[in-house]
Order: sequence, then structure tokens, then C-alpha cells
Amino acid sequence: MHLFLNYMQLFRRVLLLVCCISGIIFVQAQPELAMPAIPHMRQLIHDNIQKAEQNIIQLTPNTNHLFAPTDDIDVNLQITQLLHTTVHNMRASIELDSTINNNDKYKWLRGIYSLLEGFTTAYKAGLIKGMMLGDLMLAYEQAVDLEKQNLSIAPIIQANDVAIDNLLVNNFALQNNIGIQEAKNIIVLKNCQLYPDNILNIVANNINVPFADSLIAVVAHRNPDMIYDYLGAANQLAQKIKKVNDPLVQTIYQIEKMPGGRIYFAFLDEIYRKQITIDSIQKIKDTDDPFYKLLVNTEIKYAARMQMGDTPYAKQVLTEKLRQKAIEHYINEINGLHDDPRDAVRFKVLENLAPQDLYYLCVLGEEDIYTSSYLGVYNRIFPRMTIPRSDTLLAWVHDDYYKKFIRMAAAYNVLDDFLKRMDKSTAQNLIKRFVNGLEKTTTLEDAVDVANSYASINDAAIRNLMLLQVQQQLQYNKRIHNERGIVIYNILNTIFLSMNPANGINVSAQLGIIPVYEMPINLLKDAGGKIIIQQFFYGDKDGKNIFNSFIANYNNANWRIVYKPEWVEVKSTRGVPIEIYANKPLDAEQDLDDAAQQHLCDYLDSAHIDPTVVIHRGHSYYVNSTIKRLFPSAKVIMLGSCGGYNSLNDVLKICPESHIIASKQVGTGVVNMALIEAITETLRQGKNLDWTKIWAGLQNRFTGGYKEKFDDYVPPQNNLGAMFIMAYKKAMEKNKN
Repeated sequence: MHLFLNYMQLFRRVLLLVCCISGIIFVQAQPELAMPAIPHMRQLIHDNIQKAEQNIIQLTPNTNHLFAPTDDIDVNLQITQLLHTTVHNMRASIELDSTINNNDKYKWLRGIYSLLEGFTTAYKAGLIKGMMLGDLMLAYEQAVDLEKQNLSIAPIIQANDVAIDNLLVNNFALQNNIGIQEAKNIIVLKNCQLYPDNILNIVANNINVPFADSLIAVVAHRNPDMIYDYLGAANQLAQKIKKVNDPLVQTIYQIEKMPGGRIYFAFLDEIYRKQITIDSIQKIKDTDDPFYKLLVNTEIKYAARMQMGDTPYAKQVLTEKLRQKAIEHYINEINGLHDDPRDAVRFKVLENLAPQDLYYLCVLGEEDIYTSSYLGVYNRIFPRMTIPRSDTLLAWVHDDYYKKFIRMAAAYNVLDDFLKRMDKSTAQNLIKRFVNGLEKTTTLEDAVDVANSYASINDAAIRNLMLLQVQQQLQYNKRIHNERGIVIYNILNTIFLSMNPANGINVSAQLGIIPVYEMPINLLKDAGGKIIIQQFFYGDKDGKNIFNSFIANYNNANWRIVYKPEWVEVKSTRGVPIEIYANKPLDAEQDLDDAAQQHLCDYLDSAHIDPTVVIHRGHSYYVNSTIKRLFPSAKVIMLGSCGGYNSLNDVLKICPESHIIASKQVGTGVVNMALIEAITETLRQGKNLDWTKIWAGLQNRFTGGYKEKFDDYVPPQNNLGAMFIMAYKKAMEKNKN
């Protein structure tokens, strides 16, 4: 025993001499102990330990026969020597120690084997880094030392990485340690710190930890929505949550018990702080104007608190409920009366709404509101104000979604009007706030909003102000050496300058992205010279109608249609070979359209048919289904009303060098079909897709409402948001390399 402990103390001193400097490990050489004769009864466990050691070395196959977790051969040599010498001496010291009985010798040997095998399994699973091997063995030595003294190993678990902790608490030789349960509890806490979004799952698997209630309360204050969802389950965790003595947890529980509890949950923060009662919500929850106004007023209260750095509980749930009410009761109504020339009839549903109420219809209805609907709402805001100032409107809503409002106002050509309703200096400060601080954000959404807004602004003064502010921010970020800020503002500056032909800037060359004004036909052809187009149809009523229209438009001498059970294949008979694959709009209620899309994608994949043009032929709420099935080969993507940051970013993750055609509002079948025909006919004739020419050719084809719809389509060269995302990713990759 004493020999074993003396060796362990020596081992500690040696490990303390291990220094990691620039990835190089220096280990003071340690002699190998002489291995005594091994009794036959323990020969097998010794053999197994040696095999386990070799298994670690073979984790990283190489000609040097070293365990090689790094690219530095000297480091790998030191780690391998440390492994071999340590394991050898641990085995020898156990056999040499006459104070250990046979059973305990087997226990300690079995512990070494367990440690090595555990490391191998964890390394293969990516649960531990190779460089942790030395720390693991040192921690094991310390844990064994404590176990010998009948002391808890909890301090060792507290001091080490959780990857090491897991191997120690599962080690054969330490299973009966006096502090094993405390050690496991420490690991639970560490996992909760590492994975805060997974705390409830961790608690569910460790339901009896003494601090379970505290962890549940932590989740309630971080993510009350998660507590609400888990309460609906019929399991131990739900029962545990119900008994937690925390005011917020109990408030969530009381709401969840109520029929239609999700409606009340939107007001969680107000209920919790006793600013509103469930009864008062219940009285108006089934009304239209009163309930919408309550949602708006609560949103504004929350916005005021967020300006002060205080985020209300379930804020996103309230906003989503507000969005849902805005769309379902107001926007769908005025969109549906699009063709009614009587504004008094079309916009009657808005007559009791205050300016703030109308503001939220604009910013939260972005994906659904028609151009004429937006203008109708916007034009009703200021006449309902005693003093029609736009800065007053923003003050009333505490700047909630003000950047989105500016972007939408620019997109619908009313930003000039909006800015003129405030003092010039205030307007300039607003634009500055809109443009400034993009380097401080955690996503690119605000920067994409700035890019998209610039593309829609016609007023030269506003454009110049935005450009000047971008250039000032670029210089500022250069002064403070903020790499992200430099990249963001340099891209915006280049894109904005390129919009003026007089500047002679080739934006593709400057930013290292694909040409945006033209898609060369050769980039769309496969190895056999064919162009593959895929269209996604959906099985609702509208989807069936536009599918029939699609078939009718290609029922001519230039095309041949082949019908399959779940899709059609439309193939050109003249000109450049083009094949269009379109799933049939089978019944959406039975998810048959979804199955048809998947089966078509599976067929294309198995046949090595790679679409380079993809067209979404459904409502905006289906667009995520189309995006998730995009082939990386797609170069031209037509997605309708999904020009927002999230959709653009999702598309460009899959198809990083693609031209995206989007619409500011819900697309229309007539415009979509004309655009699709223009694309396919241009390609059939062997021409490049020159977007400027295609748009010019379509301009005169539409009149009235259809012209208004077409004007909302954004060609790739004007899709500055997509251009920005592509350029940003290229720049960051370049900087990283």
C-alpha cells in the first residue's frame, strides 16, 4: 500500500511538471517500476489492461504507433509515454504492495481497466478530448487516494471537467465511495450550466436530486414557455413541477390548468405581477377590437420595460398572439376585399383602431399584408393623431419594431412621408440609429434590414444620408479595430455605391460573390447539357388551381408532359433540353402533398438529377417546407413572399451562391406564371437569365392590380439582403483562413 501511495505522490509531482506551452508538452522522464511475477488469478485482468492501453493508441491510427490527438508529434510522443509509463507503474505498484489483499488488488486493477476502456468509449463518441488524458489520470489518482482514506471524491469532481467527472463516477473502483451520490449531483449541476436549454430533460432523468425544485424555478424565470409545455405531460416531471413552491411556477401552473390556457399565458408577466386578472382577460378574450387593443397595450408596456433592460416573462408568446390576432381578424379581412374599390367598405374593420393599433398591423403583418392593404393602414395612422407627428408615434410604442417599420416604409415608398412628419434633425437621428451599431448585434437581421431598405428608397437625400452614415460607421469600426463591424459596413458601402452606375463598381468582383445581374445558362446545365427545374405545389384549393394553370401553360408543341402517380415531368421538345419536375398537389389534409414532394426528392436524388432552378408555388406559410427540401445544386430560387432575414439565411445556408427572387407581399398566380414562363422560355432559347431584360419585358404585360403585384417582386440584383448575406459569409471565411 505504501509503495502504491509513494508512486502516486511521485506521479502527481511528474504531472505537475507537464506544461502546455504552444501545444507542446514537456514531461520529466519517470522510470518504470520492475513488474513482479503476476499471479495466475490476476493475469487476465493485467492482459485486459494492456489491451485497453493499446486500444487508446489505436484510436488515432498512424505510422508512429502513438496516441495522436494533436498535430504535433512531440506532444503525441509525450502523451503516449505518459500513458504507457503511468499504466505500467500503476499495475506494478498494486502487485508490489503487500498491504493490499487479493480482492482489493483485483478491485484496483479493475479500476484501471475501467478507466482506460471508459476513455476509449468516450473519445470515440466525441465526449472527451485526447488532451484530457493526463488530467483524467491525475484526477483518478486523487480520487483513489480519497477512496483509500474513506473520504468523498466530490471535491475532485467539482474541480475537473465534466467529461472527466463522468468517467470517474462510473469507474468500477469508485462505485462505493462515500460521496458518490454527491459527486453525481455535482455532475447534474454542471450539465445544467453547460446546457441551460436542456435543464428540464436533465431534471427528468435525475428527478430526486435535492435541488430539483430550484432548477425548475430557474427554468421558469428563464423560459416560462418551457414550463408551460412540460406541465401538459403525464409524467413524474410534470407532477414535480406542480409542487414547486415558487410564485412564478405556481402562476404558470394555474394558467395551464385553465381551458384555453395559452390565451392567458400570453399575459403571464402581467398576471404574475398582479397588473391584470385572469377574469378580466376572460371577459374580452373572444372579442375583436377590445382584445386586440389589450394585446397592443400590453406589448407597448413590455416595449417600455425592454427599453430599460427588463425583459417581461413570455414576451414572445404575447407578441405572437398579437401577430395572430392582427392577421386573422384585420389583415385577412382587408386583403380579402382587395378588389373592392370602396375603401369605406374594405377598411371598415379598422375604424375603431387607434394609431398604435394600426402601427402593429403594419409591423406584425409583414409576411401577409398586401401592398394596397399596407398603404390603406399606413394612410389611416396620422389622421387619427391630434398632432400627426411620426416621432410621437414611435415614442408611443417605445420604438418597438421601429427598424422593421422603417424598412417596410421604405419598401412601400412611404419612408419619405414618414420622415417629413418629424423635425429634420430628428429624422436624421432616426436614420443614424437605424444604421448604427450593426456590429453589436448577434445576428445579421438588422444589417439585412438596412440593405433591403436602401434598395427600396427613391428619395436621393435619404439615400445619401444612409450611405454617409454607413461610411462613417465603417471608419469608426476601423478605428476601434472591430473586425465584424468592418466587414458589415464595408459590404453595405460597396453594395450601396454599386447601385449608382456612375460609380462603376462591379459588386460581384469587389465582394467575391457570383454575378447578380445575370445568371449564365451554363451554370444551370448539368454534365449532359440539361437544365433541371423543380416546382413545389401544395394540396390546398389554391394549389390545385395553380397546378392546373401550370399544366395548361405548358400544353403546347414546345413541351411534352409525362404523368407519374405523384408528380409530372414536363420536358422541352425544342431548343435547350429542359426538364421540369413538379409534384402533384395531392390532398394537404392527409399530408399527401408532403409525401409526394418527399418521394419526388428521393427519386431525383437516387437518379442523380440535380435541380438548378427551384420554384415555390404555394402560400408563404408553406415556404419552410420548400426550403428544407432544397437541393444544394439550386442556383435560381423563386420563393414568393419570404424576403425576410430568416428565410434568406436558411436558403443561403443550403444554396450559398444562388439568385433569389422574392416578393414584398403574397405572390399571385398570374404574375408567378408569367415570370416562370419568361425564365423557362429564355433558357429554352439558350439565353442567359438577364434579370434586367426579363423585368423590362414583363413590365408592360401587367396593368391595374396585377401591375401593383408585379412591382412587389424583387429581382436578384435588387435583393440586397441576399447579396449582403452572401458577401458577409464570403468575407468571414476569407478572414478566418
